[in-house]
Amino acid sequence: MTTLFIADLHLSPLRPDITDCFLRFMQQEAPQAEKLYVLGDLFEFWIGDDDNSPFNISIKNAFKTLTQQGVECFFIQGNRDFLLGKRFCAETGMTLLPDTAVIDLYGTPTLILHGDTLCTRDEKYQEFRKTVHQKWLQTLFHWIPLFIRRKIVSNVQAKIKKQKRRKHMDIMDVTPEEVVHELEKNNVIHMIHGHTHRPDIHQHKTANGMATRIVLGDWYEQGSILVCNSTGCELQQRPL
Repeated sequence: MTTLFIADLHLSPLRPDITDCFLRFMQQEAPQAEKLYVLGDLFEFWIGDDDNSPFNISIKNAFKTLTQQGVECFFIQGNRDFLLGKRFCAETGMTLLPDTAVIDLYGTPTLILHGDTLCTRDEKYQEFRKTVHQKWLQTLFHWIPLFIRRKIVSNVQAKIKKQKRRKHMDIMDVTPEEVVHELEKNNVIHMIHGHTHRPDIHQHKTANGMATRIVLGDWYEQGSILVCNSTGCELQQRPL
């Protein structure tokens, strides 16, 4: 049996090629797995679990079908879908995990997270993240009608795109010291995350020994999957 990890799909009706690749994966590959972990940014943006557009329902149905087939599915919120919550998971059979979680990956304690909290040099983003994760603000946002929420999100996305064009790429990557801090804090030497769109396998020196950090790829140009079993993990790609 295998355990699968995906992140940064940024699913949207505007990219049917990505959606088709994802649905093929859910129908043909994921049912053969033991577990599936989605480490954030499944959607381009999620404005609330009450948004039952035909597109969102199709994605929910894909997860519901998978969990009904006996595959355990887990979700960690990303920076694009931090509003995806308990209702979505209840409707799909998924399990919502905290921002960071340590799992048993075939006998290896492994820290999993979206990855945005590791990018501490991006101070403006970290300030934004701290603001939008306030529970009272999220509750207030959910009370706003859906059509207004969509306009708000559209404006926010436009501003984020402008800011990203002005940022140096190193600022948007992880801070090595923060990676080591999280590994040591959780007493692990294995980490899996997404967010940076830089799929690779890195080594870090920690107080507990050399640690491995696996970065998941995005789905902009191809599907990106981490396939793990009792013998190890492999980053794989799928054509759109």
